[in-house]
Amino acid sequence: MDKRKVLFVCIENSNRSQMSHAFARISGGDLVDAFSAGSRPGGIINPIAVVVMKELGYDLSTHATKSLEEVKQYAPFDVVVTMGCGDACPWMPAKQFIDWDIPDPKHMEPAEFNTVRNLIADKVKSLLNSLQ
Repeated sequence: MDKRKVLFVCIENSNRSQMSHAFARISGGDLVDAFSAGSRPGGIINPIAVVVMKELGYDLSTHATKSLEEVKQYAPFDVVVTMGCGDACPWMPAKQFIDWDIPDPKHMEPAEFNTVRNLIADKVKSLLNSLQ
């Protein structure tokens, strides 16, 4: 089977799309090329996202925010997933588009942030299973 290319998109590319990107790497291994980007990248990964991913043994501090323009070179994608940001994302060549209605954890308390992280983990696993 060829590697699947998946792009996760939200506005700032600092929380949800970055955690999705990480979970795709964790769960997909060598079967997935995961990317993440933002329509208006924030420039930094949310420090809380770094902490909650470190709890699971993943170092999100190695990631950097990227614009859609920066990841366009990797298109076409098998799937582009938006995070329910209400954002009008520019068109990106892909076989499938999915929108996940995931609340932005940016200003949440750690316990709520972990709930969002776990929701993302479940959604990514389900997505990757559907691509096999």
